[in-house]
Amino acid sequence: MFKVGDIAVYPAHGVGKIVAIEIKEVAGDKYTFYVMNILENNMKVMVPTNNANAVGLRRVISNDMVPKIFDIFREKRITVDSQTWNRRFREYTEKIKTGSVFEIAEVLKDLFLLKTQKELSFGERKLLDTARNLLLKELVIVTGKEKEMLEKEINSIFGK
Repeated sequence: MFKVGDIAVYPAHGVGKIVAIEIKEVAGDKYTFYVMNILENNMKVMVPTNNANAVGLRRVISNDMVPKIFDIFREKRITVDSQTWNRRFREYTEKIKTGSVFEIAEVLKDLFLLKTQKELSFGERKLLDTARNLLLKELVIVTGKEKEMLEKEINSIFGK
């Protein structure tokens, strides 16, 4: 599915580069792994090739998907409307773990909108930062725009 040099997205960690494909012995069995360096923090991640789809490893989105992300931001309806902050936190965490750029965009939008209505919990503020960073990293790669420029575009949609 991937080859050395490919850029991929690993859910909840972000955009990374496949730097090697290695065979390792684990408990007496041999497995093939994608070795990935996460671009943001240079963390090394090893993903079993036979399990890549199950863990959500995917290619970066195409440029024609970017407007769909901004359409999600413009929708002013909160998708997760659970009453308690801890239930919302769990639902948002699950959405981020999917690795879907559209789910992450919904989390970012919801938390930006909630922030205008009430104080976010510490966990929600952390999820807001996580969603923002994950999206920005991918959008920078896809669009070729500077991170600051994309942040301004997103902030302007949310009236910041």
